[in-house]
Amino acid sequence: MPQGHNLPSVTGTNRAARASDPRVPGGSSSADRAGGGDEVRSGAAAAPGLSLTERRKAATRLEIARAAAGLFMRHGLRATRAEDIARAAGVAPRTFYRYFASKEECLAPLFSAGVEKWAEAVRDAPADLSVPEALRHAVVQTLTPGVGVRPESMDWARALLRLAEGSPALLRVWGEACQGAERTLARVLEARASAASGGAGASAGGGAEFRLGAAVAGAAVRVAVEAWAAGDELADGPAGPVVLAVRHLEALRDFPWGAV
Repeated sequence: MPQGHNLPSVTGTNRAARASDPRVPGGSSSADRAGGGDEVRSGAAAAPGLSLTERRKAATRLEIARAAAGLFMRHGLRATRAEDIARAAGVAPRTFYRYFASKEECLAPLFSAGVEKWAEAVRDAPADLSVPEALRHAVVQTLTPGVGVRPESMDWARALLRLAEGSPALLRVWGEACQGAERTLARVLEARASAASGGAGASAGGGAEFRLGAAVAGAAVRVAVEAWAAGDELADGPAGPVVLAVRHLEALRDFPWGAV
C-alpha cells in the first residue's frame, strides 16, 4: 500500500492555494466556475431546508475536510496533526474540535458526499426502471469519469481509500459513511416501491426488506470501488469501478428484487 509521500501531492496548504487547485476536493476549476458539478460538494451546505447557521456549519465542515484531505495526500496521515489541519483551513484548533473529534473524522464529509450521491442517483433514476435497472443507472451516472464525476476526483478517491486501508480509524469513518448511504438508499427504495404501487402503505416487514436490499446493493458497489482503488486500473477502463459494480450487481440477479 502506498505511503503518504507516494500519493498525489497538492500545491499548498493555505486556503487561497486550495481554492485555485483543481486537484484538491472542492477546489475551483474552469468547470466549476462554469457551473459544473463536483461529487465532493456538500449537499448539506446547499440544502434549501437548512437555516443559514446550519449551512455555514456545513460549509465549515467541508472546508476543514478539504484541508485535511490535502494535507493527508501531501504529508501522509501520521505526519498530519489536527493543529495542521486547523491552520490550513483557517480556523482555530478549538473550532476544529467543535466539528471533529479526531483528524480521521475530517474525511467524513468527503466520504459521505461521494456515497450519498449514488443513493440520490437511484432516487432520481427514471420511474419506469426496475430496481436492478435503477441501481445500474445510478452506477453509470455517478462513477463514470466525465459524466457524474471529474476524472481527477477519482484519483483522489483512490488515494483516500488507500489511506483508509492502512488506518483502522479512517476505515471506520469510511464504513460509517457507507452505512449512512445504505440508510438513505433504503428510504429511496421504499419510496420507489410506494410510487410504483400507487402509494400503498408501509411494508409488512417494517421496511426490513428495503434495508436488506440497500445493504446488498451498497456492498456490491462499495466492494467494486474498493477493489478498483486497491489496484492501478484506469477509472474508465475495463476493470474500472463502473464495470466492476455493474458486474457485482449482475451477480445479484437472483436476489428477490421483486420484494423490494
